[in-house]
Amino acid sequence: MKTFRNLLLVAFTLFAAISVQAQTPPVDDNGLAIGGYDVVSYFSGEAKKGSKSYAVKHHGATYYFASKANQNAFKKSPKNYLPQFDGYCAWGVGAKDAKFPINPETYTVIDGKLYLFFNGPFNGEPFNTYQDWAQRTTELKKAAHAKWPKVKNSK
Repeated sequence: MKTFRNLLLVAFTLFAAISVQAQTPPVDDNGLAIGGYDVVSYFSGEAKKGSKSYAVKHHGATYYFASKANQNAFKKSPKNYLPQFDGYCAWGVGAKDAKFPINPETYTVIDGKLYLFFNGPFNGEPFNTYQDWAQRTTELKKAAHAKWPKVKNSK
């Protein structure tokens, strides 16, 4: 019984550590955008990690891509693939007038635009901002776009 409890504790700790690491700023301290995820891949319905082999520098940030084709698509028209709100959590902007980090695997594409979300532990509890966004998409999307000019300039 004690061994099972210890095993369970180790598994929970590993899961929590992975969840915490999943949250990332839109651009980290090294200039890597979206945790190294390929922003073009979202538009095919799957969040994929990119590779240093297919890197593009854009407005001071480095974006990684999973393929040469995705890299070329981004180079041709970056504005078509960049996430809304400079990559901050869309729910945070719309619901809380704030910039939250994101989990690169929690996203949606609406009307050809990429929206990213916080999804991880908050105050010791799991918190997925996409769930509220999905229930109030129209309201929160409108609010986020209206609030972004002010939120963008906040700390």
